[in-house]
Amino acid sequence: MRTRVRGWRWRHNPLRRRSDVMEAWTVLVVAVLLFVVTPLAGVAAGLYAHDQARSRATALRTERHEVRATLTGDVSRRPRPVEGDRAHPYQAKVRWTEPGAGTRTAVARVPAGSRAGDVVSVWFDARGRAVAPPPNDVAVWQHTVAVGLCAAGGSVAVVLLGYAVQRRSALRHRMDEWEREWARTGPKWTRPRT
Repeated sequence: MRTRVRGWRWRHNPLRRRSDVMEAWTVLVVAVLLFVVTPLAGVAAGLYAHDQARSRATALRTERHEVRATLTGDVSRRPRPVEGDRAHPYQAKVRWTEPGAGTRTAVARVPAGSRAGDVVSVWFDARGRAVAPPPNDVAVWQHTVAVGLCAAGGSVAVVLLGYAVQRRSALRHRMDEWEREWARTGPKWTRPRT
């Protein structure tokens, strides 16, 4: 039958070894790192990513402008992916009227399921090229949460990997220590008695 005594590594007793104390301190440090530092690292990375993504979205909103246009042609059946724009995978000819410039037409990315005659929102850059819409608040928060979770998960992986390496090293050191002690006490146990 096995009896567990809690905290025996912290109390002074003749069976406690230096490696036992080191192991107890290591477990305490790993627990603090896992339950305090890694969540803080995730929050810090998420907040930094949120600021960066929000400023990028604001910059894109100033560079691009939205136009309400009417589809004049059929939607191409082959989607052409645009980075960060899964909502507008197809291209079609659109027409809109700009104040002072008259009626304009262009090929732009439109939402799936659009048909000729539908009014859709399309985005153009300063050069008049059709571009993806700037990220909205939901996309910014999704990016924030993803970066925060990845940072926290990466921190957890680094802490656990470091703990595994330390445990392996401590086990090797403990075995060497036991070998030295056995070399000192073993002859007393193994010599023949007369």
